[in-house]
Amino acid sequence: MSKIILGIESSCDDTSAAVIRDSELLSNIMASQEVHRLYGGVIPELASRAHQLNILPCVSQAIDQAGIRQEDIDAIAFTRGPGLLGSLLVGTSFAKGLSIALGKPLVEVNHLQGHILSHFVQVPGAHKPVPQFPFLALLVSGGHSQIVRVDDYLDFTVLGSTIDDAVGEAFDKCAKVLGLGYPGGPIIDSLASQGDPERFKFAKPHIAGLDYSFSGVKTSLLYFLRDNMAIDPAFIDNNKADICASFQKTLIDILMDKLFKAVKQTGIRTVAIGGGVSANSGLRDRIAAEGLKRGWTTFIPERRFTTDNAAMIAIVGQFKYERGLLCPIDAAPISRALDYK
Repeated sequence: MSKIILGIESSCDDTSAAVIRDSELLSNIMASQEVHRLYGGVIPELASRAHQLNILPCVSQAIDQAGIRQEDIDAIAFTRGPGLLGSLLVGTSFAKGLSIALGKPLVEVNHLQGHILSHFVQVPGAHKPVPQFPFLALLVSGGHSQIVRVDDYLDFTVLGSTIDDAVGEAFDKCAKVLGLGYPGGPIIDSLASQGDPERFKFAKPHIAGLDYSFSGVKTSLLYFLRDNMAIDPAFIDNNKADICASFQKTLIDILMDKLFKAVKQTGIRTVAIGGGVSANSGLRDRIAAEGLKRGWTTFIPERRFTTDNAAMIAIVGQFKYERGLLCPIDAAPISRALDYK
């Protein structure tokens, strides 16, 4: 019998609601918050207020676009964490209220798990291949950078994680010091396509095992700009594309070096990427190229599934609901990283 899951995502500054039926996406509504561009980053209080305004229209539109009735929903999946506590509280509270009103069960979802399992969302009329277990997931976002072994829909093992900053934070810091605006990642990606990635060199950390570190490369960029601007005050303006291309290549090299080690250590040759930074053109091209070169089976998400979207929350909700993993009504949102379960 078909299962219909409503997913709700509100972990940061994007409000989203989606409906899936047996892994097939029926709707995926997004509401972004442009106000944060004025401040060069997400302001938590403004984010939570915007979620309060956006969540009801998003859910209503998602249900209407899916062509279902509220009563047809089998379960309501929501992001419990990690994320901004105020934003999570809006989504959690709304999901609970709807659960009580409709008499439908709740399913809590780890936001990071959603990014990884977004590859299993099917689009109507275009059945796509999905990763076969086990596979390695490179999870890259503004708050997290991890290599995860995935042995089943709900069986995850973190093999490596950042010990300080995430790669997405490094992209944003680069954009900020270059005066490029917010969000910085897409701007750097665009400029990098016009520059020479080999022109400048930045420090790469030497961290044991499969863990990442990106604080040092940020510091390397700051000192590099300081020294060159002391000689030429117009250095940034005259070399912006090359700086972006070289810095982006350095970050991608760091990500890939650890991924190479993970593949070698585990013997797993199926690799998937996910998270906001998986929208980066340089990383997508590099993953595809290395896959062809090394004989990997690679999975690169559609860009609409790299953002904080509810489709990925709904698909995890489906897998958990099918296994009877429901959430109590008194579950509270959790801002810190959750265990994969």
